[in-house]
Amino acid sequence: MGNREYGLDPEMVTMVAQEIKAVHAMGVQVCLVIGGGNIFRGVSAAASGMDRASGDYMGMLATVINSLAMQSALERHGLQTRVQSAIPMTTVCEPYIRRRAARHMEKGRVVIFAAGTGNPFFTTDTAAALRAAEMSVDALLKGTQVDGVYSSDPKKDKNAKRYDTLTYMDVLSRDLKVMDASAIALSRENHIPIIVFDIHKPGAFAATMRGEGTFTIIKDEA
Repeated sequence: MGNREYGLDPEMVTMVAQEIKAVHAMGVQVCLVIGGGNIFRGVSAAASGMDRASGDYMGMLATVINSLAMQSALERHGLQTRVQSAIPMTTVCEPYIRRRAARHMEKGRVVIFAAGTGNPFFTTDTAAALRAAEMSVDALLKGTQVDGVYSSDPKKDKNAKRYDTLTYMDVLSRDLKVMDASAIALSRENHIPIIVFDIHKPGAFAATMRGEGTFTIIKDEA
């Protein structure tokens, strides 16, 4: 969305693609889950009064649009990319098949998982944690609006405290708004560390992968 109120900002899409290319060049296997809020905001007025399931399906379709846009941007940067959708739509992308996704990654392709979990009542955060577990990833990285997890919204509260490390239980017990509870619980159950970093800062993704820069790690008890 970039600085727009809704929709796709080509500059933002290109910047994210460049960030992913830099990490891929380090030899890291990358798979992505992309949200759909930037598009759904544009139709949210029409969705008001609609039942939750229908609204959630609309949101899932929005993630497919974003995923196709990111695929195009990544391929312009020379990265082979595959989109797999949890809602089958074989005309535009592959259906989600775990073993096929793993094979794509082994071949050096970037895989984008679209349409969330394919079910209403689950967020994109939960979809990311689910795919992370299925792909047996080493870490789940959440690119967000700020450079880590704070005790409250740092844009509204000047006294918000930033954390370098947290445990899964810290996040749940303090009700920190980093990811929804089901995503945190799923990551905890599968011992997948969650790393939160600022997606808007150029070079932050690669720096985080090198253990540099500013970010928050959520993991098991030390």
